[in-house]
Amino acid sequence: MTKNTVFVIGAGASKEANLPTGYELKSKISKLLDIRFPDGYQQTGGDYIITDALRILVLNPDGRSGDINPYLQEAWHIRDALPQAISIDNFIDAHRDNDKIALCGKLAIVRSILDAEKNSLLYFERSRVDFNINFSRLERTWYIPFLRLLTENCQKSELKERFKSITLIVFNYDRCIEHFIYYALQNYYRISGAEAAELVKNINIYHPYGDVGTLPWVDQNGAMEFGVEPNAKQLLELSKKIKTFTEGTDPEASKISEIRKHMGMADRVVFLGFAFHKLNMQLITPAFLDDTNNSEVKCFATTSGISDSDKEVIDEQIKPLYRGNIKVSMANMYCGDFFAEYWRSLSF
Repeated sequence: MTKNTVFVIGAGASKEANLPTGYELKSKISKLLDIRFPDGYQQTGGDYIITDALRILVLNPDGRSGDINPYLQEAWHIRDALPQAISIDNFIDAHRDNDKIALCGKLAIVRSILDAEKNSLLYFERSRVDFNINFSRLERTWYIPFLRLLTENCQKSELKERFKSITLIVFNYDRCIEHFIYYALQNYYRISGAEAAELVKNINIYHPYGDVGTLPWVDQNGAMEFGVEPNAKQLLELSKKIKTFTEGTDPEASKISEIRKHMGMADRVVFLGFAFHKLNMQLITPAFLDDTNNSEVKCFATTSGISDSDKEVIDEQIKPLYRGNIKVSMANMYCGDFFAEYWRSLSF
């Protein structure tokens, strides 16, 4: 019998491919929003594309330039106060009544994440059609063992049904995991991009807080390639895909109902590089449980860098998800090592 498995993926998982942690993202965003015009005309600091995006935003209907200074004031506020915040998401949520802070923050998030994708181990130049991810560079990350798990004892014709039993709840803005699976399947099974795309679409993939654009193989309409630098107009459009905590937990504004449905049907739940923030735990709490399945839910969680005291708190957060009918195994290790340790437990 196929086991319904939900992977809940946080920033710690993407970090293995050189994506930023929440702390590192804050630092990057502060630099991007340090937009300065010492002489009132020439920009000498901050991100030029963000500045151009703001200029497009305030452009008057008659074509006259508008005033970006109200936005710059909020950008500087983010820059100066962000070291005090848990994360950029928490800071935006704390100022949820300030649209200008939300916009400046989202513009900086998109710029940071697309740049991080470009500097990740998953990026490659697309100047030739036969170029691909350098998979040998990923040997020590969780991506390679994850693919091995997905494909273990599985012919190409059997992948579709297996993938239907897999749900990825990705609390990151990057597209690393879907980008990786798409190219890894082509390389492993020697199939076309079109075939790989159709297979990946069978996996239930959710980004509760949005992402930095639709990958071209998913949908060409308004697509954004992995790690590509956006122009100012694209940046404005992509910022609309980023959700705040409040927006992400609003059933009308996200796929929260579908996420909770898959959580309720899960036989296994795997937390990878996840920080267990209260709002995120509330977001994934099942609205109902599958009454036809009385077996104990198996839960696995990586907890590298988390104290023993906090592990007890996390255990108390996880168990109510399934009214206590759950066995929790915590692994004080990185995601890549985790798959080696729990390979048989995770096998399909």
